[in-house]
Amino acid sequence: MESILKPLRDGESVLDLSPRSTVSGGVEDVYGEDHATEDQLITPWNFSVASGYSLLRDPQYNKGLAFTEKERDAHYLRGLLPPTITSQQLQEKQLINNIRQYQVPLQKYIAMMELQEMNERLFYKLLVDNVEELLPIVYTPVVGEACQKYGSIFKRPQGLFISLKEKGKILEVLKNWPEKSIQVIVVTDGERILGLGDLGCQGMGIPVGKLALYTALGGVRPSACLPITIDVGTNNEKLLNDEFYIGLRQKRATGKEYSELLHEFMTAVKQNYGEKVLIQFEDFANHNAFELLAKYGTTHLVFNDDIQGTASVVLAGVVAALKLIGGSLADHTFLFLGAGEAGTGIAELIALEMSKRTKIPIEETRKKIWLVDSKGLIVSSRKDSLQHFKKPWAHEHEPVDSLLEAVKVIKPTVLVGSSGVGKTFTKEVIEALASINEKPLVMALSNPTSQAECTAEEAYQWSEGRAIFASGSPFDPIEYKGKVYYSGQANNAYIFPGFGLGLVISGAIRVHDDMLLAASEALAKLVTEENYKKGLIYPPFSDIRTISANIAADVAAKAYELGLATRLPRPQNLVKYAESCMYTPVYRNYR
Repeated sequence: MESILKPLRDGESVLDLSPRSTVSGGVEDVYGEDHATEDQLITPWNFSVASGYSLLRDPQYNKGLAFTEKERDAHYLRGLLPPTITSQQLQEKQLINNIRQYQVPLQKYIAMMELQEMNERLFYKLLVDNVEELLPIVYTPVVGEACQKYGSIFKRPQGLFISLKEKGKILEVLKNWPEKSIQVIVVTDGERILGLGDLGCQGMGIPVGKLALYTALGGVRPSACLPITIDVGTNNEKLLNDEFYIGLRQKRATGKEYSELLHEFMTAVKQNYGEKVLIQFEDFANHNAFELLAKYGTTHLVFNDDIQGTASVVLAGVVAALKLIGGSLADHTFLFLGAGEAGTGIAELIALEMSKRTKIPIEETRKKIWLVDSKGLIVSSRKDSLQHFKKPWAHEHEPVDSLLEAVKVIKPTVLVGSSGVGKTFTKEVIEALASINEKPLVMALSNPTSQAECTAEEAYQWSEGRAIFASGSPFDPIEYKGKVYYSGQANNAYIFPGFGLGLVISGAIRVHDDMLLAASEALAKLVTEENYKKGLIYPPFSDIRTISANIAADVAAKAYELGLATRLPRPQNLVKYAESCMYTPVYRNYR
């Protein structure tokens, strides 16, 4: 990424530590919750000690029927609850049974969001203990439908909405948020939500969902997470005419008006929360995504999950898949369908890893990677008309109009879909790929499920069971000719929670490409022989907290190595330190 973004930064590098910024601020565990042992008493602080009816309405401290007799006396809860006392485990059992009764996935999503607003620790305990079942509910693919219908299901705000109306007052808006110690912000402008396009203000479901995963999977405290939607309007006519739409009813602001609002936001965030707050850009349109990463990458701790997170998780899958498809990374030829922020980000990180392993310049390793966009294969004859992020992939070749023709002439060993367009890996494409390779690697990454380039069943059937398949959204195991095939999910949730935790625990002040490579390598190392026997190239999500701790440790180690970490001295055992910093959602006892 650095080599592509550096020209846009006038040659400035992340490691230069721009004089336009200074190390300051940072957050701490003010009330000692993370440093307390699970059996140590804590005080349920709000602005005052929460008690009585207000305590039952405070999601951070509410335990429902799990309050003990002593706690009911001490906090004026007598008569406000039925007399029975239950355990968190029993509450969890009741809730998962209730959620499983719903037939419509969106109903399950709403039930989970209502639980989060009522009882925070129970929500995260439920999610952590049932992660493989509930991850598709709180995030992709169901969150896509939730964003589309966000105006209709909206009940109470779960983050900050910053619109053009707040221009000149963004710092004041940030101060309105009740939590002052923020470590991670996920922000979107709603222009490119998953593969669903411009959803405007209703894209808030994405930051809310991502931060729920930061806590459940990465162990970042819920109180340290802040979801933000920047509302500059929408070009979605359906939403503009929807009486339930909750955002600005105007066309999207662009150009100077847009950039000034974003700059005020970025400045205000650093002023209010300090240098070490992580700002994760989410679902911005391609042109803005690259520009924001280039502009603020040397002055802020910024991370774009669509570009960098997706690239890191896909690279991990490719590295792990080498044990199944054979050869070294440099032995393979890659063909991408989709040359947007995800596609070019993945391609660049693969080229970077290839260069690191072979000591060949990245300009040469890029030649092993080809991209197809809506106008066909990206080749040198198109260079003058290409956007800047596509130009490094314009290689010498005759023009090729279709993906099928590109497969036939490029002869890739790995086919990656990041187009956001469903059903584009046709039977002819997969058959052509399978005719070239004994074990083709097929990665259909577009979300949600309806936008996947092909399904797991199609990949296995059309390749006669020889494909190694991974996708962005989950697919159930497939039986083909008496054999059960398991497909991996190249879900960013493998990477960003642990990656963010690594930045937080090291006090990192910038994100460098080597940290992304460290995260990829850490994830790939966690795939076991048992996983490989099933054809999986990712470890099971049931181990995600352990996975996140290992990724966090490797990312933190790289931050210390690069001189970008500020939390000193460096802990001796970073894995154990990461685990000790992780939020655990078990109930605490109140004095």
